[in-house]
Amino acid sequence: MSNTNDQLITELRTVLSSQQYSPVVIGNYCAYARGFVEYLAQQSIDVVEVTETQVVQYLHHAVALFRKRHGRSPGPYWHSIPRSGIHALLRLAQGQWPSPPKAACVADALRFAICDEYETWLREERGLATASIDALMWEGRNFLAWQIDRHGPDSLMTMSVSDIDSYMDTRSPHQTRRSVKDVAERLRSMLRYLHRTGRVAIDLSPHVIAPLLYAYEGVPSILTPDQVAAVLQASGEDKTSAGLRDHAILQLLATYGLRSGEICNLRIEDMDWRAESIRIRHTKTRASSFLPLMAPVGEAVLAYLQVGRPATDAREIFVRTRAPYRKLGLLASMVRRRLTAAGVTPAGKNGSHIFRHARAVEMLRAAVPQKVIGDLLGHRSTESTAPYLKLATEDLRAIALDVPGQEVRS
Repeated sequence: MSNTNDQLITELRTVLSSQQYSPVVIGNYCAYARGFVEYLAQQSIDVVEVTETQVVQYLHHAVALFRKRHGRSPGPYWHSIPRSGIHALLRLAQGQWPSPPKAACVADALRFAICDEYETWLREERGLATASIDALMWEGRNFLAWQIDRHGPDSLMTMSVSDIDSYMDTRSPHQTRRSVKDVAERLRSMLRYLHRTGRVAIDLSPHVIAPLLYAYEGVPSILTPDQVAAVLQASGEDKTSAGLRDHAILQLLATYGLRSGEICNLRIEDMDWRAESIRIRHTKTRASSFLPLMAPVGEAVLAYLQVGRPATDAREIFVRTRAPYRKLGLLASMVRRRLTAAGVTPAGKNGSHIFRHARAVEMLRAAVPQKVIGDLLGHRSTESTAPYLKLATEDLRAIALDVPGQEVRS
């Protein structure tokens, strides 16, 4: 192996050590990364030019070598170790992995240009949150690839309503009515942008047909106060690093009804211990709220910071329990795991939002004004809070009147 590749492996070892990977993991990652660069050398491929396809080809090669050496196939999760080591190597060598796609033809160049401009417009002109932009961009990329691959780069100007209907037909199977409506709304956004920038002759967005959803259709899942207490009690008994972290997160969910992203983005400087307040950056509105730091929440977060949180330069409060110690992504799997451990089985969905629903209903039943509830939940208007009203069904039953009926005579 060349001196350049030897140096690259040495740098990889240093980076992994700085990210506090265990010595065993570092050894495994570097061993597989070394095997990968040796394979590249045999193929006369420079590591900075590697593509995802070549990584897949190498993994097939590595499986064949494993069979030859051990006389059997590797386990079902074996490939995750060499892949992780290779990806760490490529992030170091290329600066970003997966690397940005490169235009291989005129159609690719057109799609990439439109998507880059569209993303800039969504962020700078419309000021949308990152999560909203990601959803819109996925649909936009998917639609452009579908249309241009079928009819070529010149087909956008002559696109018709039948093309829109055909695309929606491909996206509708196995989707709920709510999901199909979301697809339609994201597609309308892309079509309006294409017309606005002169790439489509007419505005086709009004012709996107979506299911009609009735106001407050469907009742979301909700936890009862006893179920919330059971989950908090069960998580509070887990004194491991993961248990301390999860208990603090569940306290935030139960007390404030925060969104998943608002908890994942919570930073150390957002906790003002002297003023006993907490700053929340609302993911949808991009506004900030300052809420009183309730004692159970403060105690749970402090216990995690003092005992459970690994040493890391990350400013986010809640981080992974294994290296690399970066901020958490989604909370859904953690919430499901803690619900199961507490023996709580919601009737419907069981993600982090059920705590949000439960907090809203609790305040509604305590006669808290709807505007105050909306402010706590980070809603822009009372219309966003209104759907939670349908969850307080027990209150409606409590004031139901007996309807007199015709007396039955014997």
